[in-house]
Amino acid sequence: MVQHLKFYVDGQWVDPVTLRTRPVINPANEQAMYEIALGSAADVDKAVASARAAFDTFSLTSRAERVAMLTRIAEVYKTRSKELGAAISDEMGAPLGFAEKFQVGAGLSHILSTLEVLKNYAFEEQIGSAMVVREAIGVVGMITPWNWPMNQMTCKVAPALAAGCTMVLKPSEFTPTSALIFAEILHEAGVPKGVFNLVNGLGPEVGAALSAHPGIDMISFTGSTRAGIDVAQKAAMTVKRVTQELGGKSPNIILEDADFQKAVAAGVASVFMNSGQSCNAPTRMLVPQSKMNEVIAIAKAVADKTKAGDPRAADTSIGPVVNETQWSKIQALINKGMAEGATLVAGGPGRPDGIAKGYYVRPTVFANVRNDMAIAREEVFGPVLTILGYQNEDEAVRIANDTPYGLAGYVSGGSVERAAAVARKIRAGNVNLNGVPNERTAPFGGYKQSGNGREWGRFGLEEYLEVKSIAGLAAK
Repeated sequence: MVQHLKFYVDGQWVDPVTLRTRPVINPANEQAMYEIALGSAADVDKAVASARAAFDTFSLTSRAERVAMLTRIAEVYKTRSKELGAAISDEMGAPLGFAEKFQVGAGLSHILSTLEVLKNYAFEEQIGSAMVVREAIGVVGMITPWNWPMNQMTCKVAPALAAGCTMVLKPSEFTPTSALIFAEILHEAGVPKGVFNLVNGLGPEVGAALSAHPGIDMISFTGSTRAGIDVAQKAAMTVKRVTQELGGKSPNIILEDADFQKAVAAGVASVFMNSGQSCNAPTRMLVPQSKMNEVIAIAKAVADKTKAGDPRAADTSIGPVVNETQWSKIQALINKGMAEGATLVAGGPGRPDGIAKGYYVRPTVFANVRNDMAIAREEVFGPVLTILGYQNEDEAVRIANDTPYGLAGYVSGGSVERAAAVARKIRAGNVNLNGVPNERTAPFGGYKQSGNGREWGRFGLEEYLEVKSIAGLAAK
């Protein structure tokens, strides 16, 4: 049974130091579903103390013990997948089928990929007369967002466990239930007490307390660039390691020799997926100016077929966005795009036709966008695509890189070699060619204001490890 008004600390469900609550709203109908407890700095202190006490023992566990533990976690996770999917759908609005297959599936994928990395990872390496040892960094504070809740929790928790770290997690206050279920999963799988702790709460309170806490050795944060800057500033006072996966405004360059029907349709669908609430969404589509009319027709057809509606309905393409604040921000940017002179191809302000309640956004496409417009500069985080024209390949690359962000990029072309040559010029941490999806064991993370550090696979594990050189120790 999910404990909405308790926190998970030292292997048990505990009451907050002071009970304060907050309702969790279903974005599809704007109704309160239940309340969660909001933590404070005092709750963080208790959780950190628990994690610190557990670290000395857990950090010394063997590879075999951690492999067995992650294996059990994966097995229990599978048994709760339907429950996780329903919670995610109710709290952040993803269509139920999408939540079960992709949202929950991403979490299992990270657990399993981390398990495979752990089985063969070299924690020790001989360099001359020194043994270089990689060991757990310590107690990790984790702050995760609402848009892909299980994806972001598991790609932090799984490698931290594999490294031998202990941790305190603050999930988003908008999607708390999946995190509470995850705590139950870890408990059932036998994760030792104190190794994983969970405190719900608000960023300015619980998130700030985690970031500044002297008992925490590392902060792993996923969220907005604005919040990431605040986390880094608070963490700097104790010189802890900070890894961040932040915002994005990713370019999608479609070259002249691409299959335009396929590339444009896929690009539009990718932006609309998850109601546009993905930090690596290809929201700036760059196309040859001579192809603009053809691209507009294809994009409009896809947008017109994208149905926003009830997350539980079988024919729903996208559900609502997560809350009223996000809805209002998206509406303001759509209106600004129209005011700045972009061509509205599909969608626009207001709710979709026939929907009077819920935080639904019309699938929206703008064309003839300039890269200095607000809709091309700011992360909308909704189902809104901007289409920009370019005269030649060099201009396409220049526009693609003319952004403070650098999380992802996309290139489509008739020749993989030509597309790859363009991809190498894009200043971003991840570039996808011709619609090939991300590889879960390859690194994920950004350049510039999209953050620092990497998640997923071996690179994700190494973020949770310190490097120690022991001179005079030779391998046996």
